[in-house]
Amino acid sequence: MSRIAILSVNHAQAPVAVRERVAFAPNQLTDELQKLNELPGVAACVILSTCNRSEIYAVIETGNPQEILSDYLSQTHNISRAEIDPYLVYFEDDKALAHICNVACGLDSLVLGEPQILGQLKDAYHAGKQVGTLDKKLEKLFQHAFSTAKKVRTDTQIGSSPVSIAYCAVKLSEKIFTDLSEQTVLLIGAGEMIELCAQHLHQKGVRNMIVANRTLENAQKIAEQYNAQSVNLKRFSSIVDQADIIISSTAASVPIIGKGLIESALKKRKHKPMFMLDIAIPRDIEPEVGQLADVYLYTIDDLEQVVSDNVDSREKEKVLAQEIIIKQAQVFNQWLAVLPNEQLVQSYRTSANQIKDQVVLDAIKRLNNGGDGEQIIKKLADQLTNKILHTTFKNIKQTDHVDLSQCEGCVPNIKK
Repeated sequence: MSRIAILSVNHAQAPVAVRERVAFAPNQLTDELQKLNELPGVAACVILSTCNRSEIYAVIETGNPQEILSDYLSQTHNISRAEIDPYLVYFEDDKALAHICNVACGLDSLVLGEPQILGQLKDAYHAGKQVGTLDKKLEKLFQHAFSTAKKVRTDTQIGSSPVSIAYCAVKLSEKIFTDLSEQTVLLIGAGEMIELCAQHLHQKGVRNMIVANRTLENAQKIAEQYNAQSVNLKRFSSIVDQADIIISSTAASVPIIGKGLIESALKKRKHKPMFMLDIAIPRDIEPEVGQLADVYLYTIDDLEQVVSDNVDSREKEKVLAQEIIIKQAQVFNQWLAVLPNEQLVQSYRTSANQIKDQVVLDAIKRLNNGGDGEQIIKKLADQLTNKILHTTFKNIKQTDHVDLSQCEGCVPNIKK
């Protein structure tokens, strides 16, 4: 019987240095989904890759699910099992169901209850759907997670206060610069996280904000909303010395900010301090930048203390959310229990249609050859009845104890 399996490398167990090694770039996702789905035993799969987690959701028909997924992750990212195994977390069936719901609801996030993960999970689902790596069971699993997350958001206050990675990034900035309104902020990237940072910074009164991105049009969309400047990332090196605060979150596969660039910028700034926050996975800023005097470099893992200061009010809501997840799981498991019957009915329907097509084809041939129409119709009816009921009667005869009450409507005129 097929099993639902999830393999996770996430912020709770793995530091950023490990997470960035197993991250999936957006332009690799289609190929990787196809590659994973073609592995022996894999019936369906979805891949989620964010700054805090890389996860594989799969339906495995044969073999050891944990070994199949672990080997795939290891081989794909060219990292040995010995290196990666201590950071892997595996979930199967009921535990997998609970995990995906916890992820969708933001209960497993660095920032408890943050809403961005649900959108990222939906993006991962749509990517799998577009490539064609979903089956009925995995499709239902994701739809269940989405509906559960919606119910949690509706019935609890888990997402009421403005705590997000972007919010915490701005709060951390305030620990370095008391008055953010006087600072020049450079935002690198144009995704949802950068847009949220721009929103929070604008609310803090920041007047000098620059949005840099590889695609200028995307940077302009954010800049126009918050009275900021927009520049192409190619011009980044010429303006970096203007920035007191740099927050970076791109999808680049290698660091885009090196130690040499920041050394040059500090000289131009006469060593005026720079606060730098790298919330990208893989990292956008070389770790060596943090060795420079007058640079305060933080990664997404450094936000943990800021997060813990802001989530106490959500703990009570987390308990309520988990109660909802448990209740909703009963609905999914009921569906799962009848799935084999649905598949049996579908198989029986397909077989019956094949029998019908063959019998009708034979009857048409006899009619075309001038046979007696009435006799041909009677024979067609007899053949159709006998062929369709043959397997059913055979199974009944082979069963020692049959509850004939269950046959009512299926096999008429049977009496005890």
